[in-house]
Amino acid sequence: MTHPVRFSPSVEQVKPDEAETIRGLEEQLDSIQQTTAQDYKTGFRAVHAKAHGIAIGRLTVTAGLPPDLAQGIFSHPASFDAVIRISTNAGDVLDDAIALPRGLALKVMDVPGDRLPGSEGETSQDFIMVNGPVFTAPDTAAFLKNLKLLAKTTDVAEGGKKVLSSVLQGVNAALSAVGYESPTIQQLGGAPQVHPLGETYYSQTPYRFGDYIAKFSLVPVAASLTSLTGVKIDVTDRPDALREDVSRALIEHGGEWELRVQLNTDLDKMPVEDSTVEWSEDESPFVTVATLEIEPQISWQHGTSDPQDDALSFNIWRGVTAHQPLGNINRARNETYRRSAAFRGRVNGCPIHDPRTPQDIAAE
Repeated sequence: MTHPVRFSPSVEQVKPDEAETIRGLEEQLDSIQQTTAQDYKTGFRAVHAKAHGIAIGRLTVTAGLPPDLAQGIFSHPASFDAVIRISTNAGDVLDDAIALPRGLALKVMDVPGDRLPGSEGETSQDFIMVNGPVFTAPDTAAFLKNLKLLAKTTDVAEGGKKVLSSVLQGVNAALSAVGYESPTIQQLGGAPQVHPLGETYYSQTPYRFGDYIAKFSLVPVAASLTSLTGVKIDVTDRPDALREDVSRALIEHGGEWELRVQLNTDLDKMPVEDSTVEWSEDESPFVTVATLEIEPQISWQHGTSDPQDDALSFNIWRGVTAHQPLGNINRARNETYRRSAAFRGRVNGCPIHDPRTPQDIAAE
């Protein structure tokens, strides 16, 4: 029987030039936010700027978890208020005809446990996931190169992006047909134009899982959601098609997902510092530790949802020490996420805060 690797600070290897690379990432993200603020006269996130839905639900920890899985906020049966935000990864607010990877951020509210540095005054555990199992860059240096390319496209005419996206979707489909997936092509506009509620979302990067190390996934399990898996959305003359279709589906039936973890069982085969390596599910399958239930509700309403979105922020470093983000990509996201939220707060005149209850969100 294969046993999970125990967490130790030694599983992380900080490169000598990492701090300098992170400063470069901050410069590029600052540039994206400054450009979009000038264009739209408001402050947006540096990445995942456009939300397609915000919904409030309840996360329930699975009862009777074995000791390896009963870790951190999952150590005891409990139920927590939660909120999800569905988005795409661009730093500008684009027509949905431009096909990009989907993102889902999950905020679990009022969780117990010792807090991560910088998160001491907050009470949430945030998870940020994308509908693909691996990150687009092996380390922060490669991530910086990719980000420089994306930053250059932030202020490019939308019409050109739509044409490029159409071409790249064809390229991606051809590659997928022969069993090859290109995260880079998808990130540039060639992602499948699929329904966000039918997708499985992955943390892509590793985290401490109490005594162990793990990656997370959020998997749709309700029939109303799994029936949407792989379903293509018609974006013709519908710049906000994703918001419209997500809202319609959640109004009609809400949803249910399973939050799962994949424990690290071999540091060589499942590296902490290279998030382009997919951890084999044959070696260590994802296992359910909690269920997320969302009752039928309106997930986006202009005039109401916009200020709620402005006031919300998600940061993987907002959480408990038992779920500390690991690896160089995650270390780079610490201060960069805080800077992005602070920029939005200054530009929009709306201080970012961590909600303790669903009522805190509804009151925005």
